[in-house]
Amino acid sequence: MPSADAKKIKITLVKSGIARPGKHKAILIGLGLKKLNRSVLRQDTPEIRGMISKISHLVQVENA
Repeated sequence: MPSADAKKIKITLVKSGIARPGKHKAILIGLGLKKLNRSVLRQDTPEIRGMISKISHLVQVENA
């Protein structure tokens, strides 16, 4: 169970997932990114960072 003071990151979808490999689309769904220019807050964990690294050309990441 993550603690309440855990770091968060804001992930924004800036490029479409259309015409991308299936793995990239699956990562977008796994992160909860569905529409362009929408943002989600996620825990800053190694798993999330790994997902972001695979689709770094589609998203923008900020500290939250």
